[in-house]
Amino acid sequence: MAQAEEPIDREDGRRLRGQESRRRIVEAMLELVREGNISPSAEDVSAKADVGLRTVFRHFKDMDSLYREISELMFAEIEPTASDPLPEGDWPLRLEAMIDRRIHVFEKIMPFKIAADIHKHRSAFLREDDAALMRMQRSALREALPADLRNDRMYFETIDLLMSFDSWRRLRKDQRLSVAQARKMVHFAVGAIAAAAGLHPINSSI
Repeated sequence: MAQAEEPIDREDGRRLRGQESRRRIVEAMLELVREGNISPSAEDVSAKADVGLRTVFRHFKDMDSLYREISELMFAEIEPTASDPLPEGDWPLRLEAMIDRRIHVFEKIMPFKIAADIHKHRSAFLREDDAALMRMQRSALREALPADLRNDRMYFETIDLLMSFDSWRRLRKDQRLSVAQARKMVHFAVGAIAAAAGLHPINSSI
């Protein structure tokens, strides 16, 4: 009986070792991106994960599945914030809360989103993931805005742009504003659009 079970045990052991190596590779990629290496090489990952270079290359052959695992880990990290209900009250209060929530999420995902944007031209998964994020954010924005802003395409698209990750990345990275400064800019700009529509603007002074 022991001899009959040995091939199964050996196969299980190889599978477990493969899963452990993959976990270490994914965690190494995450850590490297957090450290500012937005396009880590196989050699970088091999050293960080403490696995052989051949093992990394074997897993790198299926980059979309690795991107999927990284995306799932990032979503698990931001999901509590993203799924938290907006406060009850008038739309300016709800929109302020949405802006602050997005800022919190954008700060967490920034290095990973920048890295993903670099590679999405060659990854179907990253393109789909980016499109899904945009659809989710636009849907949430429509629910938070009053009808005068939601139903006017010019106002809606402008606010959607101002509250996008691309705008936040530019404020933080290209214009080198602090989180507090960039936050005030977004509040001010969205408030100005609301005022232009003849609505009570959100509080841009906080």
